[in-house]
Amino acid sequence: MRISANLGLLYTDLPLPARILAAARDGFDAVECHFPYAHDPSEIRGALEATGLPMLALNTRPGDLELGEFGLAALPGRSGEARDAVAQAVSYGAAIGAGAVHVMAGRSHAGAGSEEAFRDTLAHACDLAAPHGMSILIEPINTRDVPGYHLTSLEQAAGTIAALGRDNLKIMFDCYHLQILQGDLTRRFADHLPLIGHVQIAAVPDRGEPDGGELCHARLLRAFREAGYRGAVGAEYRPRGGDTRAGLGWLAPLRAALDGP
Repeated sequence: MRISANLGLLYTDLPLPARILAAARDGFDAVECHFPYAHDPSEIRGALEATGLPMLALNTRPGDLELGEFGLAALPGRSGEARDAVAQAVSYGAAIGAGAVHVMAGRSHAGAGSEEAFRDTLAHACDLAAPHGMSILIEPINTRDVPGYHLTSLEQAAGTIAALGRDNLKIMFDCYHLQILQGDLTRRFADHLPLIGHVQIAAVPDRGEPDGGELCHARLLRAFREAGYRGAVGAEYRPRGGDTRAGLGWLAPLRAALDGP
């Protein structure tokens, strides 16, 4: 399994192009990011080409973070902004060779019309992404960290995908969020494998390096591999000591465990 550095949370003391170089230096196989839009795409593409690392995914912009927004796609009355955010992400992703766009649903608080708005935005996103060979990802996120978030279970995500019937719409299976939300990760993963487009990991409950907490990621990811998963695993965690490189003692042992029998 390839292990990807999520540059939204790792190496945050560096500008994004330098984070890509740092991830390559430290032995990651790929990168992914949150909101790269402050940088010209040519800067990011240049760093990717210099390192040979693929950019697996980026997020749509979240809206106004100062107002507590965390995505726009499932917010009734905001469809114009949501579509603009999707168009920006797909265009930027295509320019840097990204494989997927994570469309952030937002804090809908399960309000009337929110799922309809979400599906409408996702259908538009899939249509825009398809000519570029890109996937659209949706991610169940726990409401302890993000109260009111629209998408809060794996089964809800599967229902949305079934309703739309788009081949390039997949689930971001974030083990941190789903352990908090639902647990039973090995069985849930196997049951939904055809719908899963990407996996992310972090310790539970502190979201630190994935060598602590209540999940054994070596066993968990081996089970995912045995179920048939052949995609990448994104390390999306907050370094406990604040220094990404100082906390990378987990990377080589996890890779060895995954490469072994």
